[in-house]
Amino acid sequence: MMLTSSLRIYSSAAWCSLARAGLASLALVVAPIAAAADDDITVKVDKTDDSYAVYASLNVPATQDQVWDVLTDFDHMAQILSNVDDSKIVDRKGNAFNVVQKSHGNAGPVRVSLNSTRRIDLTPKTEIRSQFVSGDSLKSSVFTTRLAAQGSGTQVVVQGTFVPTWLAGSVITVEAVQTQTRRQYAELRDEILRRKNGEPRPACLVNKTCP
Repeated sequence: MMLTSSLRIYSSAAWCSLARAGLASLALVVAPIAAAADDDITVKVDKTDDSYAVYASLNVPATQDQVWDVLTDFDHMAQILSNVDDSKIVDRKGNAFNVVQKSHGNAGPVRVSLNSTRRIDLTPKTEIRSQFVSGDSLKSSVFTTRLAAQGSGTQVVVQGTFVPTWLAGSVITVEAVQTQTRRQYAELRDEILRRKNGEPRPACLVNKTCP
């Protein structure tokens, strides 16, 4: 297989590992700086040397408790995010624990799986701190998610940085990080609203066939 083709397959899968650090994706060309917004989801990404800084914010028409329950439901994250295949909490001590996850990416008929472990520290209902422990595509990652009541809804603000491995870094683009970060939080928001309204999940989430 040619190197470019191998990188495409790797990049399709590797964003899944990045997403669970609070961000997003990979492609073939690295861009310097960008910012974008779509509805109430705002994503900004800044690249400095090998490090990426990510900021995301969104307003969710749900209570802080409803938002918190979904963002911290790590044991069921495979039923919420379309590219997460398995997710479980291990080594829990109160509000601190590890999350072990397996995710996937597709490049045509080829499916690639990635594994990751993160350390999570919770300040109940207001803050989630996530730090990379081990995995296939990152050297380091530190993210903080904060929740605050805003009117009848909840504001979610995510900030952090990550450093990819050499192979992941060789195929990342800022635009792809933006796009996939936005998709991740759109899927989380969808789950929050489904639970609020008592609606079922789409079949493609269960079957892992969502486009």
